[in-house]
Amino acid sequence: MHIHNLTEKNSILNTFISEMRDVNIQSDRMRFRRNIERIGEILGYEISKKLNFNPAVIETPLGSCEMNIMGNEIVLCSILRAGVPLHNGLLNYFDDAENAFISAYRQHHKNPDSFEIVVEYSACPSLEGKTLILADPMLATGQSLVATFEALKPFGKPKEIHLACVIGAQDGIDYISRHFSPDTHLWIATVDPDLNEKGYIMPGLGDAGDLAYGEKLQH
Repeated sequence: MHIHNLTEKNSILNTFISEMRDVNIQSDRMRFRRNIERIGEILGYEISKKLNFNPAVIETPLGSCEMNIMGNEIVLCSILRAGVPLHNGLLNYFDDAENAFISAYRQHHKNPDSFEIVVEYSACPSLEGKTLILADPMLATGQSLVATFEALKPFGKPKEIHLACVIGAQDGIDYISRHFSPDTHLWIATVDPDLNEKGYIMPGLGDAGDLAYGEKLQH
């Protein structure tokens, strides 16, 4: 797997991540969502550097010029619900993309520290021969991304796969590296070293879905 950790070089991205982590700032839900969206835009820009471009002649009011235009057929797929603002950020840059949405969540049984990933809903166009960008803000154990990709397989085989995440744990990166093809690209804003006993990223930032949209009732 090709791993692109964007915080290996300092940029304005550091500010957005810091605000998302900061307990004194992250309680502002609108700002939290907007920071995820802005990170999605940065990830989208970086992803675009690896896509295919074809020459095209563009007519201007004063003449014509040759430009290189992106030629990929893109499908953006996000994991509900925390993935929505990240999806919007990517869609701001890939505005002609088709869109897919997956519902995937942790289902706890008798042991609150153990869980399985349940996928209950999917809406997706054909993926056959297209560029799939699979977006999930939090890459913790990696099980959600793998379960989502398995749920997408009936929709066709994409030509290439890009994974877009905000924060990930090294354990999760190692896990998905074993389950996605070696030519898959992971684009991630920052990487944290550990998971706690409940499978949450440390130091992380908390529950991204709750911070973006409010606390949910458990079922």
